[in-house]
Amino acid sequence: MNSLRFHWRLAAQANRLGVVSQDAKLQASNSPEQQVNLPDIENNLFFCRRAEEIGIDSLLTAFGYYRPDPILLSTALAMATERIKFMVAYRPGAISPTLFVQQINTLSALSNGRVSLNVIMGHSQKEQGYYGDFLEHDQRYQRAEEFLEICQGFWQKNGGFTFKGTYYHIEEGQVGTPFVAPERNSPEIYIGGGSPPAQELAVKQGNCWLLLFDTPDKLRPRVKTIIDQGIEVGLRGSIIARPTREEAIEAAYSLINTGNKQWIEEVFVKNSDFQSIKFAYQEEADGNWLTPWLWKGAVPAHGPSSMALVGSPIDIAEAIMEYKKMGCSQFIFSGWPELETMTYFGKEILPLVREMEKI
Repeated sequence: MNSLRFHWRLAAQANRLGVVSQDAKLQASNSPEQQVNLPDIENNLFFCRRAEEIGIDSLLTAFGYYRPDPILLSTALAMATERIKFMVAYRPGAISPTLFVQQINTLSALSNGRVSLNVIMGHSQKEQGYYGDFLEHDQRYQRAEEFLEICQGFWQKNGGFTFKGTYYHIEEGQVGTPFVAPERNSPEIYIGGGSPPAQELAVKQGNCWLLLFDTPDKLRPRVKTIIDQGIEVGLRGSIIARPTREEAIEAAYSLINTGNKQWIEEVFVKNSDFQSIKFAYQEEADGNWLTPWLWKGAVPAHGPSSMALVGSPIDIAEAIMEYKKMGCSQFIFSGWPELETMTYFGKEILPLVREMEKI
């Protein structure tokens, strides 16, 4: 297996010094509906350049009504950076596949191919309605398969692509700007979701299936099934790392009373129809510690991606290697504060992982 690849969530409100302003504190206490989220290019660029320095492969630009558009944001940041890649999250149904390919190809040309895709289906039917999308869970995956088949048609053929399906009809489609990247004619595609339709879509149209953190015992059979079919498996979650395990646990518990539990409850518990998200909120017989290093205590206040690896640098590195042993090859991390956690990962944890990979 090749070296592990590590990605990071681009901070929604990057702050180069890690000092939260009074305005940011006020917004943090509100739900996204009450926040004004303008692109913060200066601080985002600082974040991107730090990611480049410490060896992060790409930054995830998330999709949501309360965030700037991920394609436009990625384009602006790519034009001012040199090496970092951008993993653009997008939902089929929000845009026509032809226009989507045109935009992604343009981004690839402007960034020398520093773009990949995180194709997501939307987890909240309420939010889907904001975009005029009222399909049920499984229908969204069926539409996504058609969407990606059309995208691949443009990337693999030289124009004149025709497609007629249940959700899309393209006649002699043309996109004049090609996908531009070293040794690739299409972007890597990451498919998120833990349900059977998500797994099927990853195998048919993806390069990597993305799952939320879970225990190795629960993940192992699912991971083997996918990698046996030639698809990579990636994991998404958070890191809470400190010089000692005791300090890390203390930092973890300090998060329980932060965040916005009311908004998380409304969006991710009541309105979500995603299997993996529902699992994250299930009560465990042994409480919030799923393993000695996997903790879900921040989920009620910070959302499903806050399932976290907790411990000292060596604890975190050993946990990552446990997932590598079963076949997981990529990780998307986040943390609190985002910039400091990413920097600590790059300086203290990533070198340990690279040394362990040599053994």
